[in-house]
Amino acid sequence: MRKNSKLGYMLAAAMGVAVLAAPAMAKKKPGGPAIQMSDDFRANVQAAQAALKTGDTATASARIAALNPATDFEAYAAAGLRFELAVKRQNIQAERLALTDMFKTNSVPKKDAPRLRYVAGYLSYTVGNYDDAVAQLDYARTLGYDNIDASLLRADIYLRKNKPKEAWPFVQDAMARKRAAGEKIPAPWFDRAISLAYQAGSWADMGALYRERLSLYRTTRDWRSALSNYLPAAALDPQIQLDLYRLQAASGAMASERDYQSYAQLADKTGYHAETKTIIEAGRSAGKLMPAQAATAQLLKAATPKATKEMAALPAAAKKAASEQNGTQALAAADTYFSLAQYPKAAELYRLALTKGGINDDQANARLGISLARSGDLVGGKAALANVKGNWGDVAGFWSIWIEEQSQKTAQGAPSMPHTNS
Repeated sequence: MRKNSKLGYMLAAAMGVAVLAAPAMAKKKPGGPAIQMSDDFRANVQAAQAALKTGDTATASARIAALNPATDFEAYAAAGLRFELAVKRQNIQAERLALTDMFKTNSVPKKDAPRLRYVAGYLSYTVGNYDDAVAQLDYARTLGYDNIDASLLRADIYLRKNKPKEAWPFVQDAMARKRAAGEKIPAPWFDRAISLAYQAGSWADMGALYRERLSLYRTTRDWRSALSNYLPAAALDPQIQLDLYRLQAASGAMASERDYQSYAQLADKTGYHAETKTIIEAGRSAGKLMPAQAATAQLLKAATPKATKEMAALPAAAKKAASEQNGTQALAAADTYFSLAQYPKAAELYRLALTKGGINDDQANARLGISLARSGDLVGGKAALANVKGNWGDVAGFWSIWIEEQSQKTAQGAPSMPHTNS
């Protein structure tokens, strides 16, 4: 994106007004440089500007080449015209050289100097002269120019220099300024910040950024991108990973063979065989898993008899949990009902487990919140998730966004996502 082109036109237009209006004698433009041009110089300037306006760069180039500056302002005006011609020709090197010539004069308006130094930094960055780019940005900052675009440019410079840790604070600064101004952060900013967090191995930042992005940009594709990228990166506890796969399914973001296969393998690994069977069958129904696929065919064959036993033993396990002194058995039974998408019964047992104690409260509250939300109690689900801390906070954070999405759909009269056994 040629940001500097627009800047170039604005600069040249502002200079053109002064040049065209200037008489042969020296005057002082309010807030600007002293204007002093000969009649011949001014005639060539006007002819060059007219040619540039019509896109006749050949004539403009000839007229600009004929300029022979005799005063400081004439040197400034000539450099400005060279800049505009370079913009027209998309010659970045020439743009940067023209700015250098402008800076050699004393006629650059003080109010324009900070922005022009930033433009010089941007142009140096574009041609790969990163040291000069930083120097120009530093100069611009001393003159009072320290805007969001400067922070982002500094971040890009450090990225080009393969220094992601140095880039990260500038991206954070730009995003913080956007938030403070109450403005929506552009999606590409999140993508850049997420990439930096990934390179730095900062999984907490990565998760927080994905959640904030989803709160603003929330298509099925956004859900899949966030969850499929975050899941393998963060080296999460398998139970936490499983709840994020469940969220991927709930948000309709299961899109590939890998999604279904990884989810099914994790469900089997964590002991939820009926869920393993369900997700493989769902993958086949969606056309993402083929019956002839060896890995999932073997997994389904092994999981099917285990799933039957799992479901048969569950009522007795739930009954026994009620008489136990602590909530361990109640939590285990709740987790199994949860894996079967029997959410009301799961919620009942999670509450029992929390009452009895001796369990991981964060896990229980997280899954209680999800169970309530999947049962249709969005308010209760969100309240339960608000109690979750520690590593399970990732689960609570992502699922809270899903709840918000369902709340918005309900408010708009749209149907919620259908419940599945995932």
